[in-house]
Amino acid sequence: MARRYTNTQEQWPWLTRYLLDGRLEISNNRAERSIKPFVNDRKNFLFANTPRSAKSSTLIFSIIETAKENGLNPYKYLTHIFKTAPNLDLAEYPERIAQLLPDSAPDQCKTAAAAN
Repeated sequence: MARRYTNTQEQWPWLTRYLLDGRLEISNNRAERSIKPFVNDRKNFLFANTPRSAKSSTLIFSIIETAKENGLNPYKYLTHIFKTAPNLDLAEYPERIAQLLPDSAPDQCKTAAAAN
């Protein structure tokens, strides 16, 4: 019991960090909810044919979850990325990648709730 108390005392500054910034949430429920699809599909990744295909799947899942967190329709956002990226010449102008970020997405990618 004393060890638990000591451990809590040592971790106290980090446990109460959210109190210093009102924008921070008390819980990490949002983060937990956002990784739930990854946890549910973890077994599916075991049967990916190659490490490269597993990496591709996780990349797409990451983009989809990022789109959701930014109030974008994942299908429309992915469509935007796949149509726009080939024309950006990222090899010569790597700074153009910013055009593909969620905050640069066109209005048609936004969900009805985010558009209001």
